[in-house]
Amino acid sequence: MKPPTTVRTDGGASTDDLERRVVVNPESGSGDHLDTVYGLADERGYTVHETVEAGHAADLAREAAADGVSVLGACGGDGTLKEVIEGLVAAEALDDVRLGVIPAGTANIVATDLGIEGIEHGFAMLDTGKVRNIDLGVADGEPFVKSCVAGLTADASAATTSDVKERFGPLAFVITGVQQATTFDPLDVTIDAVADGETWSWSGEALCVLVGNSRRFTNRIGQANVEDGLFDVTVIEEMPQSDRVAEAIGQQLLGRDTEHVDRFFARRLRIVGHDRPIDFSLDGEISTHDELDLQVRPGALRMAVGPEYDPDPTD
Repeated sequence: MKPPTTVRTDGGASTDDLERRVVVNPESGSGDHLDTVYGLADERGYTVHETVEAGHAADLAREAAADGVSVLGACGGDGTLKEVIEGLVAAEALDDVRLGVIPAGTANIVATDLGIEGIEHGFAMLDTGKVRNIDLGVADGEPFVKSCVAGLTADASAATTSDVKERFGPLAFVITGVQQATTFDPLDVTIDAVADGETWSWSGEALCVLVGNSRRFTNRIGQANVEDGLFDVTVIEEMPQSDRVAEAIGQQLLGRDTEHVDRFFARRLRIVGHDRPIDFSLDGEISTHDELDLQVRPGALRMAVGPEYDPDPTD
């Protein structure tokens, strides 16, 4: 049975006002944001629909598209935004909706990349901020905004508990990854890539394969160019245990190229595992595949951004 939609207004907005809507995850982050969201939504003429279980945000986004909503806020963490986008993709409504992220999660990585600094700022930019056409990644039909990762990083994402996330925020996955690094069995993979009309391949053993859409993983992890129509791909090759810490320090703290890290750009990718199925983390959600096809949909998302947003950040 489909869970009910929760709609609450406090006097200013009407449930008949369907053109401006916010999908909110009440459990995101510290879980204390609902009163703020409802107050700001009421002031600005939005209706608010709460999620009640995992996957519900996608259902609510599809309903919003069917109702002709033209301005839609995704309030929660990065996972809530991913679900909302999934719903809009399923409804074939990306071209019809001005989408905004209203950050209320733990890390809020996408919001930071887009220059959105909090709940009130998210509402303001959804109303009056510039709209940019942001690239969307698609992996076997499933959309993602940040990244698709396989290997040690994906295993760390799957193993990171909500308690660790709450205590350490964005550092949680790094902490878990370090704990798991000594026992991880490298991936035996082939990667076929297409860029600028040329096709080429990489084969070997890798600790992880990192496919960034809005994420860059080398030379200090951060925002990639999310309007260039390309994935920013990093392959961290298997290496002696003694080299792993030094390589990580060189890449992330010193911002330098290192021996066992390969970086390239691609419009399309095919990743094939040879010795076992591979766990992939799509914006933090784990799925398992023997092989995975990825492509960029250039400029598919109409996203509201803040004044600090830089479409092409430098290293």
